[in-house]
Amino acid sequence: MITLTILAALFIVFLMQIAFPPLTQLFMFYPDRALTQPWLFITAIFLHANFAHIFFNSYALFLFGPLVERKMGKNEFLKIFFGAGIFGSLLYWLTYILGIIPPIPALGASGAIYGIMAAAAVLYPNLRIFMFFFPMRLREAVVVWFIISFIGTFDVSSGIAAAAHLGGLIFGYLYAKDWMKKQVYEWWWV
Repeated sequence: MITLTILAALFIVFLMQIAFPPLTQLFMFYPDRALTQPWLFITAIFLHANFAHIFFNSYALFLFGPLVERKMGKNEFLKIFFGAGIFGSLLYWLTYILGIIPPIPALGASGAIYGIMAAAAVLYPNLRIFMFFFPMRLREAVVVWFIISFIGTFDVSSGIAAAAHLGGLIFGYLYAKDWMKKQVYEWWWV
């Protein structure tokens, strides 16, 4: 299962960050370096700031990743994971370009994982989850995540790259919606 492989990669890279701290500075996403160091759009996905950061990202991936992977397959899962992560970084970079945020570096798999969560909401809209101790359907939760991420995009003091979350959500949602349309089309015409 590719979800477990990605989880393992996240933890291996985190252990490498602990063993060799300059690794984080070398590969995190710097919005003011995005054009001269485009690999940062991908490398930053695998870095995390601390144990809580990697724990919550991994927990969300562990919960939602297998649902998406099982329904869509490993290749589509990987497209969403990397596409959402990169699109999240692009949206974060755009907030820098537009002057919404200063050139604050960002790191983490959150954008990619938000994309997976949004895809899960498209695939399993009525799945019940707990959010802030309140039960709700996954399609309602994704709306809450969207609102929180949108508002957070304009809060520089939070220390959270909310625009990356927002970008991941948008990518994952649109990709899964398009995938669902193709499945219906193929089923209908085959």
